[in-house]
Amino acid sequence: MRVRIGYAAWAVGVVQFFVVHRIAESAWTIPYTWAGNNISDLGNALCALQPDPEPRYVCSPEHGLMNLSFIALGIFLLAGIALTGGGGGGSPWRSNRAGVAARLLLAAGGVGFVLVGLAPADVNENQHVLGALLIMASGNTGLVLAGFGGLQDQVPALLRRGAALLGVTALTALGLFLSHHYAGLGMGGMERVAALPLLLWSLAAALRGLAGHTGRMGGATTRAHLRHAG
Repeated sequence: MRVRIGYAAWAVGVVQFFVVHRIAESAWTIPYTWAGNNISDLGNALCALQPDPEPRYVCSPEHGLMNLSFIALGIFLLAGIALTGGGGGGSPWRSNRAGVAARLLLAAGGVGFVLVGLAPADVNENQHVLGALLIMASGNTGLVLAGFGGLQDQVPALLRRGAALLGVTALTALGLFLSHHYAGLGMGGMERVAALPLLLWSLAAALRGLAGHTGRMGGATTRAHLRHAG
């Protein structure tokens, strides 16, 4: 049950983030695009021209809701990592160095989302940037380690290999984003390639974990009934 709650925390955290993201961007009276705007623009507290990394006017009426969503996402990610860890009982994590390091780095990514929500970019830029780096550098490195030896063999190969591939892709995108090379995706598009893989993998792992637990619980119940009938 503990691991199942952990998977549910991941799923709830990621889904609420994308739902609130949609609500916040829809509230803009000026065009908001995934290519031309950062995710953090949705949480900016003031209406003003932002010069970096690319000039754009930012005015997010639902910035308070978006920042609460960042904080909630971070808390749900941290809860999921804590509850799915510990080994045994259906835990996806190995207890080796790669498994422990992966969980710690992914937890740092969760802390990053909390910091981003607590400090909008136009209120406390230094704390906000620290949070973003924890998400995109630490979190994605955790994905790589998860894929390369941090996950149990019982975790489907697609999820293990996908973690490594998504982590490497996101770290590459982070380097391109920081160097202002957007490969035709725009500033916001490249940032999303660096930031969203962590969330997409967490959601996929959560759905697979919940489905797997449901299947095992159903099988156990059936076997119990058969033994009773016998």
